Amino acid sequence: MYTYAFLPNSDDPLDLPEGISGSLQLVAVNGIAALVEPGLSLETIQISDDVLMQAVLCHDQVIREMFEQTPLLPLRFGTYFVSRQGLMEHLGAHWTEYLDKLAKLQGQAEYLLKLVPLAAPEFAVPPDLKGKDYFLFKKQDYQTKVDWQRQQRSELEKVLEAMAQRCPQWTCTEPKDGVERIYILSDRQYEPLLQDWVKTWQSFCPRWELSLGEALPPYHFV
Repeated sequence: MYTYAFLPNSDDPLDLPEGISGSLQLVAVNGIAALVEPGLSLETIQISDDVLMQAVLCHDQVIREMFEQTPLLPLRFGTYFVSRQGLMEHLGAHWTEYLDKLAKLQGQAEYLLKLVPLAAPEFAVPPDLKGKDYFLFKKQDYQTKVDWQRQQRSELEKVLEAMAQRCPQWTCTEPKDGVERIYILSDRQYEPLLQDWVKTWQSFCPRWELSLGEALPPYHFV
């Protein structure tokens, strides 16, 4: 049974979106519910790369739409229980753990802070430079780039120090193509304050471009 997320089992009605290929349902046990797509098999979403990618995007969209209605614990794409009974047994064994996590995440959202490194200034070699002057220019140009990278690292450390003081819950992944990605868990009502902090951090990080993403389900904090 394909499963998207765990959420509180509430009397409040929820508007369930369409799933990857069919309708969604809730399977509930002891106050916790699983959002499932009963008719979906993993084989049907693996027939081609295009179908698989579309399924990944749909999985994420379902979780985002539900997140706007209720706290939830998002599950990884491809999470599958072999039977309804197996899912219910899992919920029965872990319902207190999941409800505790949901209580802690009430009103919280995940924000992606992205830091894109800016390239060091480029200086064209004067056409009349030769010999010793040419090699001196290249040496200075190399040193400029080394200094730039050192200052970038220093600026990044300042951001991390500021985050440690302001944001009690955050995590980061390995940089990709030099881009730093930091995931922050914050109360949604403090989003304007978080945006102000990012502006402040940008002011002492001229060698980085900082951007804060929209409120997302707590993918990295479940």
